[in-house]
Amino acid sequence: MRRTFLKHSLAALSLLAAGAAVRASADEPVKVVYHLVDGIDQASRAMANIRNHLRAEPDTKIVVVANGDGIRFLLSGAKERNGRLFDAAVAALAEQGVEFRVCRNTLTAHDVAPSQLLPQAKLVPSGVVEVARLQAREGFVYLRP
Repeated sequence: MRRTFLKHSLAALSLLAAGAAVRASADEPVKVVYHLVDGIDQASRAMANIRNHLRAEPDTKIVVVANGDGIRFLLSGAKERNGRLFDAAVAALAEQGVEFRVCRNTLTAHDVAPSQLLPQAKLVPSGVVEVARLQAREGFVYLRP
């Protein structure tokens, strides 16, 4: 009985501490990492989601992390299925503060030169490490469109 009481007390304290942390950061903008790994169709959905996201919550801090086939839309000349180039959409979102990060491991594995990336794309050593770091150390919420 005493062990159960202690267990419930610790759980309640943890919830109170978590609630205090959430309240303390309520004035800060929400931070979101969009993780892209599936190619052009996912990138098209993500770009629309991000535009809608910023229309509804313009102060949101958004970072897009691309690895695997998710890097394709950030290559110079990449087009959506309708034939529209991604470069203008990426540039417009970057002007709104969206950051685009690309996995160097993926570039190496796919034999893609960094010079093929759009100028808004920043290289990170590992896409999955970047996603984990943003979530664990910087408090970003994870979305995978």
